[in-house]
Amino acid sequence: MVAGEASGDLLAGLLIQGLQSRWPQARGHGIGGPRMTALGFDAWWPHERLAVRGYVEVLRHYRGIVAIREQLKQRLLAKPPDVFIGVDAPDFNLDLETHLKAAGIPTVHFVCPSIWAWRPERIEKIRRSVDHMLCIFPFEPELLARAGIDATYVGHPLAQTIPMTPDRQAARALLGLDSERPVVALLPGSRRSEIEHLTPRFIRAAQLMRRQNPSLQFVLPAIPGLLPQVQNLVDTAGALSGLHLLKGQSHQALAACDVTLIASGTATLEAALFKRPMVIGYHMNWISWQIMRRQKLQPWVGLPNILCEDFVVPEFLQDQCTPEALAKATLAWLSQPDRADALQSRFQALHLMLQRDTAKLSTHALEKVLEA
Repeated sequence: MVAGEASGDLLAGLLIQGLQSRWPQARGHGIGGPRMTALGFDAWWPHERLAVRGYVEVLRHYRGIVAIREQLKQRLLAKPPDVFIGVDAPDFNLDLETHLKAAGIPTVHFVCPSIWAWRPERIEKIRRSVDHMLCIFPFEPELLARAGIDATYVGHPLAQTIPMTPDRQAARALLGLDSERPVVALLPGSRRSEIEHLTPRFIRAAQLMRRQNPSLQFVLPAIPGLLPQVQNLVDTAGALSGLHLLKGQSHQALAACDVTLIASGTATLEAALFKRPMVIGYHMNWISWQIMRRQKLQPWVGLPNILCEDFVVPEFLQDQCTPEALAKATLAWLSQPDRADALQSRFQALHLMLQRDTAKLSTHALEKVLEA
């Protein structure tokens, strides 16, 4: 297995649990994170080595990433596994899967690349690379079938693990927060480049919010391995009274908050499943942004908006991602409870749509691949 970032580690960890219940003797190895290793996965490289987003950012790390992929490929070809499962990270995994599939190793990809949102040309690479796609959104198998790619809708694993009605007060008690004061969760991403671009903006937005509402509390969960980087960026941005910097615990932060200021990515879907209002912000290297925005197929970038096919939550991208705009939009959710309640109803319907027995459905799909 290869999971290339924190969200992939979470998804892979949930999948591993299902595989172990079906095949207790199964052993996994490759690239993964702490959730996977806690379940006995042998991580030859940590997932942080692949956690890079944006064209310019990838170029900076290109040689190192390619070297890892080549070493992994040679290792797997020398001792072929029964099946290879690439978890998201399509730019890394699809190229690797092409070589493995050509060598007769069954390849499964978990999380369909968002060809319905941008870079539709990847459908041809998927056809060459993947024996079977495990899809987390219900409209994807039909899209892939039209291109002759076998796929199964398995639901989104997070929809099973996140409760339909999160316990806000219990989460606040666990994090040592005042149960009577509003909480804003700051989630500036899980990649180094995201953290570098977004943390200063989010902290400055929080400072503006705090001036307008001194009762606000803030929680900022950070991946343990990136905690020093986050702490340094927070210190550089200046004092933020009421900030709780957390080691991990992103789900507790989302459960505890009233609203979240959040980077575009898988975390926005997690926030939707926690039924929390959000403001999506994103900023990246200018060249990367120019390339990505020209390849966008839909008017939205946030997963909740894409799945609801509407701007149910505000998005502030690139030049629009200013501390002032982020602060104003975040405070607006706190002052409009009726709007927040209406959003919660939409997110509940979304949760029900994505709630399937992912581990069981994925295991059945893998059995068919292995028997083919």
